Amino acid sequence: MPPDLSGTLVIGISSRALFDLEMENDIFEEEGLKAYADFQKDNEKRVLEPGTAFPLIEAFLKLNEKLGEHLVEVVIMSQNNPQTGLRIMNSIDFYNLNITRAAFSGGKALGPYLEAYSVDLYLSKNLEDVQDAVDHGIASAQLYAPPSSFNPDADEIRFAFDGDAVLFSEDSEVIFKQQGLDAFLEHEKVFAAIPLPEGPFGRVLKTLSRIKSLSDPDKQLVRIALVTARDRPAHERVILTLRSWGVTVDEAYFLGGLSKNQVLKAFNAHIFFDDQDKHAGPASEVVPSARVPYKTTSELFEKDAAGPDGTGHPDDDQPPR
Repeated sequence: MPPDLSGTLVIGISSRALFDLEMENDIFEEEGLKAYADFQKDNEKRVLEPGTAFPLIEAFLKLNEKLGEHLVEVVIMSQNNPQTGLRIMNSIDFYNLNITRAAFSGGKALGPYLEAYSVDLYLSKNLEDVQDAVDHGIASAQLYAPPSSFNPDADEIRFAFDGDAVLFSEDSEVIFKQQGLDAFLEHEKVFAAIPLPEGPFGRVLKTLSRIKSLSDPDKQLVRIALVTARDRPAHERVILTLRSWGVTVDEAYFLGGLSKNQVLKAFNAHIFFDDQDKHAGPASEVVPSARVPYKTTSELFEKDAAGPDGTGHPDDDQPPR
């Protein structure tokens, strides 16, 4: 009988998001697949350095130990083949990460396997894979390069989320983009008592809130912040929405257009999720950050919108991811 993962947060993580495979990616791009495969085989005992998402994944796995429950499941999702993937698994063993499931698709698209592994959250550095996951309704984000200096909190996992088009639906964001600030503020004032529809990361937030509730109130293990460009009076609908969801965030910052990166640096987030590069990009210089793409059917979708790779186009890096 297969394990019941209904109460578990299942995270699919690409090998290049968990470990630093940028040099290996350069080998693939400059010299081809055979050179990359030979390099990985020759260096399969050489441990990989941590990548952007490593502090988050390590903290999640330690959380399972602290709470004595298997609340988070991590699955390696990679387009490597099993032979080149051996170095990745050896590095997982070196860091003593309790990751037992993996998918090595041998260059094939990973999208069809996300549902097979019951993935709730997918993190990758490749836009094509992330976009595919988003279009299939899975909370997913494209990671930026890690900040040059980041010291994660040892006692809490710290999450920071943007609001519109991330935790909440993009409906209000569309009004702002198409009709302007005054129309947006009037709309949010009129509908203040009506909860915002759930966005792509709404379920992730609810699951984190449930996990958070299991820890000792005097020694919280999970801390959540909302960091949004909204300000008064558009704040009210957000607060009432979270209340209607039964979710309490620990901190909220309504910045009214101010830069988010200094707040995020002070909060010291393990990960920050935003739908816009103009916010997530600068934030990535101080904390691990990721951009949440819009669905291709969205009114906000722009095929060439800039992202972590600077172009919005998928990286041509199938094996390392």
